[in-house]
Amino acid sequence: MKYSLILVLSFLMFSCQTEVKKEDLGKLNGYWEIKEVTLSNGETKDYKVNETIDFFEVKPSQSDGVLNGFRQKVMPQFDGSFKTNGIKESIKVLETDKVYFLEYKTDYGKWKEEIISIEDSLLMLKSKQNIIYTYKKFKPFSLK
Repeated sequence: MKYSLILVLSFLMFSCQTEVKKEDLGKLNGYWEIKEVTLSNGETKDYKVNETIDFFEVKPSQSDGVLNGFRQKVMPQFDGSFKTNGIKESIKVLETDKVYFLEYKTDYGKWKEEIISIEDSLLMLKSKQNIIYTYKKFKPFSLK
């Protein structure tokens, strides 16, 4: 019974997603806050408050037009600024059979995540371990 429920939920989640288009890849740029993580067993962990958020920046390279850039963890401050530890993960956007991937590279390793969906305010990435990371666009704090 539990397996059937997970199978049905997985099917619904993937069947409702739209195809990622090359022209939408620019929407990746900006500040993204993790909303939830869905594990490969179907278990979901919600994130209500995040101390850190991810800043993505990708641009076409001059030589071949491939999107390159970085992802960096930042900590939003109440005055609207951000603090960071200065560590950036290099990113390259790759396309294989009309499926887009983010290839990350650091001094410690290299890995890829599939871009499942990208919209103005929602980003979904899937790891090779079938873990789905759902992000929402970050909205700055307001004390007013």
